[in-house]
Amino acid sequence: MISVEDAISRVLALSPPLGVESVPLAQAAGRMMATPAIARRDQPPFPASAMDGYAVSDSPQAGARLRVIGMAAAGHGFDGTLASGEALRIFTGAPVPAGASHVVLQEDVEVQGETILLLPSVDQATNIRPRGQDFRAGDNLPPRLLRPADLALLAAMNLPEVTVHRRPVVALIATGDELVMPGETPREDQIIASNHFALKAMAEAEGAEVRMLPIARDNEVALATVLGLAEGADIVVTIGGASVGDHDLVGRVAEGMGLDRAFYKIAMRPGKPLMAGRLRGAAMLGLPGNPVSAIVCGHLFLLPMIRAMQGRPPGPLLRQARLAVDLGPNGPRAHYMRARLGAGDGLPRITPFDRQDSALLHILTEADALLVRPVGEGARTAGDEVQYLPL
Repeated sequence: MISVEDAISRVLALSPPLGVESVPLAQAAGRMMATPAIARRDQPPFPASAMDGYAVSDSPQAGARLRVIGMAAAGHGFDGTLASGEALRIFTGAPVPAGASHVVLQEDVEVQGETILLLPSVDQATNIRPRGQDFRAGDNLPPRLLRPADLALLAAMNLPEVTVHRRPVVALIATGDELVMPGETPREDQIIASNHFALKAMAEAEGAEVRMLPIARDNEVALATVLGLAEGADIVVTIGGASVGDHDLVGRVAEGMGLDRAFYKIAMRPGKPLMAGRLRGAAMLGLPGNPVSAIVCGHLFLLPMIRAMQGRPPGPLLRQARLAVDLGPNGPRAHYMRARLGAGDGLPRITPFDRQDSALLHILTEADALLVRPVGEGARTAGDEVQYLPL
């Protein structure tokens, strides 16, 4: 058995960043930029009014009377030049005309026919946004995971497309004669396939495209056939069948198809029977069949692979909390305990569930964290600082 840290290192070695593609901004949310984006123009592209009011050429003085010579609005500039003693009706976002030094707020003037009178409330604020105040042509936005505000910035830079890393394609294969799909009528000795629905949602939330393949039955021909359907995927994930029993065929069949195995078995619980390698150009991850084991291993290994293939920091990112209860010593495998977080003074408080059986899916639905117990860790007491993985 290898350590969790060694296993993470090995699966990341199977997951180099994928190629890049250009996508329209409308399809770029949540994508990882591959190259810097270079602005094509200044923003704003001209000195712009920050308020509704009147552009004037002289410093505003209470009692001054100015002649209004025209109007400027957003998208409708004024072509002339403003002279001393003149004012231009102007609205927020409109280009400020040549000769203007200030925009007087409309509430600081009294309109008198074709003139305005500056009221005692007038001040010396310019209320003009200078050209390039936000960014200049040639400025760049470094690569990042694109959020909604980033898309607005790219659009303002006049960039209709952005270069991003390709989304990894993940093929999910549940295995076992005991499985049927939700909605089917199982025999007395069968159960409903559930793990790959969670894994699909987890992978898609990290940006992957997911293909759910048919359930592979417990014979070599059926398993090889379904593995063949995964052709073209970047990551092939099998669920179940990766242990050492007579019906655990994944390793044997995959090796017959050319699997270059990276490791098998990890010193962790839940999730000891985990396998990884490379099969026909794709990274392969063989997850345990127990629901909690499969999902926990998905968080620890599959999601970092998906992030790494998109050029993102892979994680997993552990956080700190304070233990809310006493715990006995841990054994020879790292233990990822389902736990619940609560408010604390400075750090959150974390409480592991009493029942940690890897078949108890409903406990996992109530958990919002995995409390990490390192190999051979001694007894811990309430108040100790510990690490956890948020769910």
